[in-house]
Order: sequence, then structure tokens, then C-alpha cells
Amino acid sequence: MADALKIGIAGLGTVGASLVRIIQERAENLTVTCGRPIVITAVTARDRTRDRGIDLSAIKWFNSAEELAAKADIDVFVELMGGANGPADASVRAALKRGLHVVTANKALLASHGVELAALAEEKGALLNFEAAVAGGIPVIKALRESLTGNTVSRVYGIMNGTCNYILTKMEKEGLSFDACLKEAQRLGYAEADPAFDIEGNDTAHKLAILTTLAFGNRISADDIYLEGITNISIEDIRAAADLGYRIKLLGVAQRTETGIEQRVHPTMVPVESVIAQVDGVTNAVAIESDILGELLMVGPGAGGNATASAVLGDIADIAKSRPGAQRVPSLGRPAIKLEPYKRAQMRKHEGGYFIRMTVEDRAGVFAHIAGHMAENNISLESIVQRSATHLDTTEPKTIILVTHATMEASIRKAVEAIKGEGYLLGEPQVIRIERPRP
Repeated sequence: MADALKIGIAGLGTVGASLVRIIQERAENLTVTCGRPIVITAVTARDRTRDRGIDLSAIKWFNSAEELAAKADIDVFVELMGGANGPADASVRAALKRGLHVVTANKALLASHGVELAALAEEKGALLNFEAAVAGGIPVIKALRESLTGNTVSRVYGIMNGTCNYILTKMEKEGLSFDACLKEAQRLGYAEADPAFDIEGNDTAHKLAILTTLAFGNRISADDIYLEGITNISIEDIRAAADLGYRIKLLGVAQRTETGIEQRVHPTMVPVESVIAQVDGVTNAVAIESDILGELLMVGPGAGGNATASAVLGDIADIAKSRPGAQRVPSLGRPAIKLEPYKRAQMRKHEGGYFIRMTVEDRAGVFAHIAGHMAENNISLESIVQRSATHLDTTEPKTIILVTHATMEASIRKAVEAIKGEGYLLGEPQVIRIERPRP
């Protein structure tokens, strides 16, 4: 039997502690399935005294991640600290420069420095694995990097943030406000004390940028993503969507077009009968559309200690099964030097159309004015509905809901700005893209 694969882990939070426990509890089975023992020999964390419910007595402690990466007697460096820069970046680079294999769950690090790190890994003949960085326990990285070889991918999209999906699900099912659902998510540990990174869409954007590179062979470009979070979604939007036969989800979408690659993250209305509309709570879902396979949809836990640790362990097992001198699968699907510059697609019609909700004063001619501004911007309306809170007071503000056919977002924004200038609009209008199933 081959020598043991020696692991060093930087970061012993929820994921790190789960990883240690699983490896220790399943050591015998891992040895059989991987053909060699997997042994944790070195760790580092901010607090040595914390009780994590795992036995670390036989494992060597290091004072820092950088020290562990540079000096520990290990074969694989596992980075579970997080952060795009600082100790995470420095320690991963130090490990790769030694020729150590690296496993990370750090999407922020990859979104910022993934191409450089992949190039360094290739130069040193090391593996850089990161299945846990996107969609938790769903094996979407392996699918894009290995399983779909030979397919031409046209679109990748999905629900990639469990916090946002939990909030939107709870708003719909319990009729609660965004703020109330966010507080509940924080109480349950689904959202951080400062949830901005999740609810404003940044977490999804980092994951989408990585998937875009694997799908289309371009350099990672997280800064070229149209980004909109869920903080402006109201219970009124949730109810209106339901009345129209839709659910609201925060989607990340990347697709190849004739003029380049389009990347966007934003709240989206999806048909209630679609599979992705049924993905509730903290669950994630990623769909891949390709010419040979068609559409592949993968659904599973997107976060949590066990789910993420499972993905990390899968990457470690792949390394344990590999043999020196064997052909390495490039970290980003193709050699880093072969990645093409990112070319942002030109603006084009959004085929699904748009949902627009606005509250207006009850004046004569408002309907006609709104319809006129839409027509002036070549926007075709599928439906227009007026609502009021009660049927008793005919002078109270009205809610007007528009659903458009395919049109340009610039046209929508121009029409809305013109309507705002009329003086009868109360508050900010809500504009949400609609995604309909492709024929």
C-alpha cells in the first residue's frame, strides 16, 4: 500500500472541525477507497484552547497558516480560513511554491487570484482543488472541469447562496417582511451578524465568476458582473409574483452570446412550475446547459459544516488516488496560459421580459401616461394590473404592476425615469427580470 497522505489544515471552524472528525471516524474506509491512509498531521487556528469536539492531541500545531504551509511535513495544504487576501492568499502561495497540493473552500480567494494560483500550481506540478468553493456539497466544479469535457456549454445559472434562498422562501411561505426573515436567518446561523456580503449578491458573484471560467474558458472576471441583491424585495413583490405564477429567487446567470459573455446576479422571477422554483431554504441548485447533454440540474446543500467538509474531503480523496507523474487536470479546466481574456457581452434584449411594480397617486390618466412612456421606449406590455389595499377608498394610492415582453434593460430604465418625472409616483419602483423556460 502507498504511504499515507499527510494533511495540514489551516482553519478549524465549523468546516475544519467537521473535516477532522470525518477523516478520523472514517479512516479505515478512506484507506480502502483511496488506496492509502489519509492522516492529519498539522493544524493551525486562532484559538488552541477552544473545545471543538475533536481529538487534536496527536496533531502538531503551528502558530500561523503561513508557517504551516512553509514548514509542516505534509503533502496537502487545506485552507479553510476565508478571505481574498492576507493569511489565506499568502499561505496558499507558500504551499504551492513548495509543490504541495492545495485544497480550498475559499471562493473570494479564487475570484481574486484564481488564475495566478492555477498558473503557480501548474508550474510546480501541484493540484489546486476547490469543489467546496461553489455550491457546498454539489459537485459542480468536477462536472464542469471533467465530466462535461467535449460539451460546449452555453449557459450556467442557479441558486448559489443559501442565506438569500432561505430569506426569500420564508417571506413567501410565512408572509413575513425581509427584515424579519433576515433576523431569523441570523438567529439560526444561516446569516452572519453582518450579512451584506450574502444579501447584496457578492457571495453569489464570486461563485458565478469561477463557474464562468470553467464553463467558457475565460480568465476570472468577478468585477464584470451585473450585481443586484435582495434587500429591496418586499412582501408585496413576493405576493405579486405568486399571483402571476412566479417565485422570486436570487440567481447567478452566465451565458455565451454572439458578442461575448454575459454575467449577472439579481433577483429573478421563475415560473412556479419550474424545477428551480421548488428549491427552498438553504438548498442550492446549479443548472448547466450544453450542446450534447442538454440541461443538467444539480441540487443539494449549499452550506454547513458537513456538506462543505464532504466536498473538501472529495478533493483530498482525488489527490490520494492520483499518482506521481500522472497527467494533471488543469485547475480551471484548461491551462491558465490558455484562458482567454474576458470579453463582456454587449447589452441585448432580455427574452424573459420584466416585472415592474410601482405605487402611484390616484389620478386620472395615470394608466395612460405609464402605457405611453412604455410605448415611447418600444416596450411591449404583456399585462398591466392596478391594485389598491381596499375597495372602499377610491382615492388611496394604487399599485400598478406591469409585465413586459422581451426588451432592453436600458429601455426599461429610461421609461421608469420618465415616469418618475411625472410627479405621481410614490417611492421607488421595483424592477425584476423574469426568466422563462427555454423551448
